[in-house]
Parts: sequence; structure tokens; C-alpha cells
Amino acid sequence: MKVWITPAVKPQRKRLVAGALGVLVAGGLAWATPASGLRTESGDAAVPVADEAPGYAVENFAYPRADKILQEQGIVLKRGDGHITLADCADGPGLLQVMARRKSETICFRTVGNSGWLTLEIPAVYVMKGNDYTTQVDMTVGSEQKSFDVAKNTWTAVGESADEQGREFMLMEIRTSK
Repeated sequence: MKVWITPAVKPQRKRLVAGALGVLVAGGLAWATPASGLRTESGDAAVPVADEAPGYAVENFAYPRADKILQEQGIVLKRGDGHITLADCADGPGLLQVMARRKSETICFRTVGNSGWLTLEIPAVYVMKGNDYTTQVDMTVGSEQKSFDVAKNTWTAVGESADEQGREFMLMEIRTSK
């Protein structure tokens, strides 16, 4: 039978290990102390962050700076997926163009991505010029709603100019796809 003899641990190591364990235990107890007893620099009670669930980022698809655009240009831009945006008509070719009787200038939109949608309100729209996208627009007159296909890269009669009665239509939605 063999007898195992463990070497004696030096007293200095014992104190070092015991001290380290004491610090760890004390630190653990301090960490486990309820936050209600802790105070921040301003004196407010500290609140544990780990107990709260993180906030959620929710996209509401609201058009950015729509209130400023309404004030400056008189165009109501409501919601969209970001693939159809208001643009300066001087920015070059490839823009959707909208002409309305109540506006003295053409209103242009840039389209990007494979598809897009934008809800808006532009009254008295009568003609649109498409771009390289397949484009459909929804318009209303009173309680009646009509959809029109806008030809690619060509001026297309929509709303009032396409209506037999010549009624004033409001542009409500633009949808595009490649």
C-alpha cells in the first residue's frame, strides 16, 4: 500500500489564498446587495438595468420632415417605405414627375430599390411621367377611388384628364416595382 503525502502549503500562500477568497466573497456580497440601498452621484436611488427589458425600435414608416415639406411646398407626404422620395426636378433624368393644376411647378420623386410605396395627398393631379419602373397610382374623387397605370418614361393622363366627367382627383398613393 502506498501512502500519499501532500507537501505542506507554505503559510504565506495560505494567507494569500484566504485573502483573495475574502475579497471575492466580499465583492460578491456587495454585488448581490439590492440596488435600492445604492445611490448615484446625484443622490437618486440606483436602478438595476439588468431587470429591465430593452426598448424596441419600431418603424412607423412616417415620412421624415413631412411637416416642413407641407409648410414650404404644400405637399402632404404621409408614409412610405423609403424607396420613393420627394426630389428636386433639376436632379436629372429617371424621376417620376407629377403635374397638378393647383401647383405651378412639376413635382418629382426619386425611386430606388426593387419596389416602393408612398402615401401622400396632392390635389388636382392630371398627368404623370413614369420612369424605368412599373408604376401604379391610386387617386380619389369624393368617395370614389381609381387606380391608374403610368407608362414607363412617357407622360400618361391620370385623374382629371383621364376622367370622362373631368372631375378633380387627388393623388393618394404611388407604388413602383422593377
